[in-house]
Amino acid sequence: MRALLQPCSGAETMAQTSEPALSREQIVRAAVALLDAEGLDGLSMRRLGGKLGAGATTLYWHVANKDELLELALDEIMGELPVLDPDAPEGWRLVLAGYLRAFRAMIHRHPWAIPLFGTWPNIGPNALRQMEQTLRLLIRAGFSGVDLDHALAVLFDYVIGATATEVAWEQVVTRSGLEPCEIEKVVLPYLRGAAASYPLLARYLDDISRLGQQEVAEGRFDFGLEVLLDGLEARLRRAGNS
Repeated sequence: MRALLQPCSGAETMAQTSEPALSREQIVRAAVALLDAEGLDGLSMRRLGGKLGAGATTLYWHVANKDELLELALDEIMGELPVLDPDAPEGWRLVLAGYLRAFRAMIHRHPWAIPLFGTWPNIGPNALRQMEQTLRLLIRAGFSGVDLDHALAVLFDYVIGATATEVAWEQVVTRSGLEPCEIEKVVLPYLRGAAASYPLLARYLDDISRLGQQEVAEGRFDFGLEVLLDGLEARLRRAGNS
C-alpha cells in the first residue's frame, strides 16, 4: 500500500545517491507484461530485473518488494478502463453496461489480476478514480445509502466472478493442448450418453452444442448483466413509487 501513497521507496537514500536510470513507470509496465506472459508465479524481482537489463537491487530504488509491485501493477491495468460519463445521452444503464463489458475484457487481458481483486488494497489513483466515476453514475441514476453500496458490490462481484469462470475454462483448454472443438468432440459424446435418462439435459446439450464457445460465453455474460441491470432498474422504480 505504501507504494501507492509515496513517490517511491527509499526516497531519503536517493537524495544522497545517484538515481538509477529506470523509472518506476517502466518497472510497473514491465511487470504487467511479465505477469501477462507468465502469471503471478512467474513474477519475481530477479526475473523482472533480468527483463529490464538491471539487477534486482536496482528495482528496490523504486518499489520496496514484490507486494508493492503487485499493487502498482493492479492499479496500472485499472487505468485501461474507459471514463464513465454520468451525463451521457444514452443514460446510466447503457453507459454502465459498456463500462462493465470493458472491465470484463480488461480481466481477460490480465487474468493474473483475478485472485488480487478483493484480497489486495486496490486503492491506487486509477482505481479510486474509477470508483468515484462509478459512484457518480449510480448516484445520478438514483441510488443512495445502502442501496448504493449494494448496487456497486453486486455489479463488480458479478463481472469478476463470471469472468473468473471464463478464464478458468480457457486455462483448462490451454493446459490440455487441444482446441476447444477437439475437447467438445471428446466430452459431448460422453455427456450425451450419460444424458440418455435425462431428456432435459439432452435437449440442453443439443441446443448449446450448436453455438461456438465464444458465443456461449458472450451470451451468458450479457444475459447475466442484463438481468442485474433489469433488477436495479426495477428497484429504482419501486423506490420512486414508494
